[in-house]
Amino acid sequence: MIVTPDEMRAVEAAVFAAGTTAEALMEKVGRHVAGHLIRRLWRGGGTVLFYAGKGNNAGDAFVAAKALRHLAREWHIPVAIKLRVALDDPAKMGELARKKFDALPPDDFPRLTAEQAKQIPARIGRLLVVDGLLGIGAQGALRDPIREAAREINELRTRRGAYVFAIDTPTGLDADSGSADPDAVIADECLAVGFAKTGLLTDAATNHVGKIQIIALSEFADAATRAPEAAQRGTVASRACFSGLLPPRPHESNKGMYGRIGILAGSVGATGAAVMCSHACARAGAGLITLLTQEEIYPIVAGAAAPEVMVKPLKSPLDVLGMNFDVLALGPGLGNTGGEAVREVIARWPKPMVVDADALNVLAEDLSPLTRAAGPRLLTPHPGEMARLLKGDAIRGGGLGEKATRAEIVRHFTERYPAALLLKGARTLVGERGKPLAYNSTGNAGMATGGMGDVLTGICAAFLGQRLDVYDAGRLASWLHGRAADRAVERGGQSHESLL
Repeated sequence: MIVTPDEMRAVEAAVFAAGTTAEALMEKVGRHVAGHLIRRLWRGGGTVLFYAGKGNNAGDAFVAAKALRHLAREWHIPVAIKLRVALDDPAKMGELARKKFDALPPDDFPRLTAEQAKQIPARIGRLLVVDGLLGIGAQGALRDPIREAAREINELRTRRGAYVFAIDTPTGLDADSGSADPDAVIADECLAVGFAKTGLLTDAATNHVGKIQIIALSEFADAATRAPEAAQRGTVASRACFSGLLPPRPHESNKGMYGRIGILAGSVGATGAAVMCSHACARAGAGLITLLTQEEIYPIVAGAAAPEVMVKPLKSPLDVLGMNFDVLALGPGLGNTGGEAVREVIARWPKPMVVDADALNVLAEDLSPLTRAAGPRLLTPHPGEMARLLKGDAIRGGGLGEKATRAEIVRHFTERYPAALLLKGARTLVGERGKPLAYNSTGNAGMATGGMGDVLTGICAAFLGQRLDVYDAGRLASWLHGRAADRAVERGGQSHESLL
């Protein structure tokens, strides 16, 4: 669920009234933060610089610093921990934050000045910065010394390659509206306490928030009963969201149980799209895959495809209607020929279908096949393809304004058409009529390269073949795709520039 700051305060007040103390929650949050940090430092260690203000966010940061020291020693990871307190007098801290600050011996947790922080020497491994300056209650323009500290964090990220974690919300970002101060912290990961706040998920906030990780606390388990509107705003994907969707396979499994997938893709100059889509489909667990492609490129595609993938030439897209597949993926690299035939396939195919790339562009010219589709449809547009679909929708009387947010676009489109929509982007959204909007929480800037969408289509098709519905297949595929990209950078030796 997604909450406003006011709703979050009401939930906390109820938890405190039930007997949990603010200090107990702070200890749990700090330990969770430390856990996220140690995973980043697992290979090679590094330096962690904690920025703290005067409120409870600072207290969370101090608890995290102490817990991180314990974890690093327990696991023999070389970590240097330093503090940058953005106050001229620590006595100005809140009572609880000051208590946690005083529990940190200066010899183990050196306090840095602004100048020392800017020149911090990174130990072996990574430089991590933790933003514990301001929490969700802060509003309005930043003021010194907090503004200067926020600038320091951004400079460390830009000039020293620091990886920035924000506790609950990046400093300078309004947790309710998502509006950002010009000097607001740019985080790589936001560790949202309990639930994501509304401001973190606005389009304007994306560049400041980065990935959203939810720090789930058992004390908030029944929060939905206290904030019923929050449950209707949507969900932020996490590993726990997908529990049970793909259970362990029975020992007597056979390939027929996991889907016969047909992939209609590829054209002259776009053979790679077809091949990548089929590779991804195979790696995501599909049982049997047949790649259907144009006769003129058949030799190229057949030579490049994985040996597990069957490749067959196709004279017309309509030929697929007589074939016995459980799922059809349509569009990657298909080109702009045979538009009427492609629309007919979208309308008449009786089983689940993923519609992507060139098939979306053909569909945008006439959206009526969606309204009479014979089976479930999952559309996977990038923003440009979505703009073309909206243009086609406007011709049909759709009244969406030019300044609509991504969330408004998904809700509008899925209310008008009986299909699930996966809107790709820095924060992929998945929606379907009658279901909560799902915000993806994985992925990175390295995914901004050709072929990523073709891979995603293959994963979606594989999950449909394993009996997921179009909504669940879309949200699980986008999460897993982004997670694979994150692991490639974090552990696989790739960079945002090199990732393919």
